[in-house]
Amino acid sequence: MLSRVYGQGIHSHREIEKDTNTLNHFFANGRFYGHARSYWSGTVNDGNLSDAYAWGAGAGIGYETPKFFKRFQLGLSGFFMFNIKSTDLAKADPQTGQVNRYEIGLFDIERPNDHEDLDRLEELFIKTHFGKKSVVTIGRQIPQSPFINPQDGRMRPTLTEAAVVNINEWSNLKLHGEYIWRISPRSTVRWFEVGESMGVYPVGVDINGKPSQYKGHTESKGVGILGATYRKKQWSIELWDTYLENITNTGFLKAEWKSKTEAGKNWFIGSQLVRQNALGNGGNPDPSQAYTQAGATSTVISGRIGRQSTKFDWYINATRITAEGRYLMPREWGREPFYTFMPRERNEGFGDVTATSINTFYKPRKNLKIEISGGYFQLPDTKNFALNKYGMPSYSQINLGVTYQFEKYLKGLNALLLVVRKDEIGETYQNDRYVFNKVNMSHFNLILNYHY
Repeated sequence: MLSRVYGQGIHSHREIEKDTNTLNHFFANGRFYGHARSYWSGTVNDGNLSDAYAWGAGAGIGYETPKFFKRFQLGLSGFFMFNIKSTDLAKADPQTGQVNRYEIGLFDIERPNDHEDLDRLEELFIKTHFGKKSVVTIGRQIPQSPFINPQDGRMRPTLTEAAVVNINEWSNLKLHGEYIWRISPRSTVRWFEVGESMGVYPVGVDINGKPSQYKGHTESKGVGILGATYRKKQWSIELWDTYLENITNTGFLKAEWKSKTEAGKNWFIGSQLVRQNALGNGGNPDPSQAYTQAGATSTVISGRIGRQSTKFDWYINATRITAEGRYLMPREWGREPFYTFMPRERNEGFGDVTATSINTFYKPRKNLKIEISGGYFQLPDTKNFALNKYGMPSYSQINLGVTYQFEKYLKGLNALLLVVRKDEIGETYQNDRYVFNKVNMSHFNLILNYHY
């Protein structure tokens, strides 16, 4: 510490030591962190259907204290954002009556044309450290589980208000448990009760083809999650259970294996199994207002085989959602973990799905990655309402992604260019509602992130 000179001379060594015990010194030894983000998004739809674009920018800062009383920490962060320029995101397409799907999510989906007051207190938590490396975190935080996660596809991520325990006392085994009572989904600035958050995004149709009525009528006391991850040598095994009280229980098993590396290359094999069952009354005693029907079930199987190396990775993936019922998980909460997932589209809300995809990643330099991926997604007919919640036809998708990490003076800055093309394979019955923002469209993202 540098001493200060006043009219009476230099502070004594004893006074300097005393100064290190002040509150000011304590906070000065904490960790500040920040994030600035620019996000341009544009969608070109088929024919005379409406196109859209939006450019958002924002920044945030966070702070985490050093440990006090040897085991406690406090943290908080906030973020603000601006709609710099966009089309009218609240205006419905004249031909279909539907509103924008992608660009509207950059800001506040509840107030699509509000360019101001787009700020959110994102983190506010207390951590308690115990054992060797275990931690309990209570408060607002970033979720990290297979079905509830940040889903970094808009300006800001999904956040949860929860009590989370991570037990890391063993070298090969990690245990996770949490209870969530409030959620702030991406594309919003408010915090919602768990049931209230279900329906912030478009709700699709019920099993009879009528507009779903669960928005504002879903009853749940919260979400409980248990997880265990075991890693040893070439094996990784994860077991998760997501218990959405009164609505669904979703079990998830993932097993992955890597061969030994030879000449800088190795094989990769992965498998996933999801089993979902309805709980209670599905969210409401009135079936027309329930999120899911009592007794409903669904099963998902996903697999991957691939080759990994320093410069080039490739994977072949397949997913099957059985025809016994819809696989359901609120889109407000996170992206799906299936191997065939491709950014900007999901298979949530469907049953009887057969999906295949190929991913390739080329890394010519350590700070540059190029991705080319393609997928074929066979969905139920758009009029098969019992298995097709969102009226999505079967489709093909191609993604081109380029990620660049800046270095030296611009270290911490990265850029992502993502180009998505989706085309119809299934029947749309000459109904543009099955086309607009779904198929026969091109979607573009240019994202800059600066972390400090």
